[in-house]
Amino acid sequence: MLPGIILIMALFIPDSTNPIQSAADHYQHVDAYQATIKSTHSKQPDNPDMIRYYFKKPGHVRIEIIAPVFKGAVLIYSPSSGKVKLWVLGHSKFPSFSLSPENKVIQNPSGQRIDRSDLGALYKNIMALQDHGRTTVIGQESIAGETALHLTVEAERGFSVNDIARFQLWLDITTGFPLKVISYKADGSWIEQVEMSDYRINPVFPPDLFEQ
Repeated sequence: MLPGIILIMALFIPDSTNPIQSAADHYQHVDAYQATIKSTHSKQPDNPDMIRYYFKKPGHVRIEIIAPVFKGAVLIYSPSSGKVKLWVLGHSKFPSFSLSPENKVIQNPSGQRIDRSDLGALYKNIMALQDHGRTTVIGQESIAGETALHLTVEAERGFSVNDIARFQLWLDITTGFPLKVISYKADGSWIEQVEMSDYRINPVFPPDLFEQ
């Protein structure tokens, strides 16, 4: 049976299996993807970040900033060099900088690192909370015209991952890819809301897309 069909069955019958694990397993069959991502942080709720995101295993990342600041800037992370190349005014345009992914200049307000930004890292964090908490399936909802399974994952008291104690997420019922994710602190205050759209799964990228 095809992985996608297995995933649909798991998401439509959530009590029969772990929907997060099913989504993570399906992701193992994905070699590359791209998406448009809107990220709203509690520290700057009126200024969401908009990016085009490209990922190719085993860890190549390209980010093109759409808004609000540094529009046109491009960041490319290479797992072989372990460095991030930043072009402030657009790809291949002067000036450019070679930075560590640990550099806070290129991290978002939540401290998100480019080398830990793909869906695999997200699933890993969510499953870590699952191992020390509980998962609640709320039901099916529509997100931007797509049918999604709405879940919450909440850690037990005293446990968190990167200060996150609860996730609220909406998974596309066909791909298992998240359409919306909201993270919360232990006190219940929200940290960040991320909305993903325009997914392309296993696209054929230009050979130089991730070149630094």
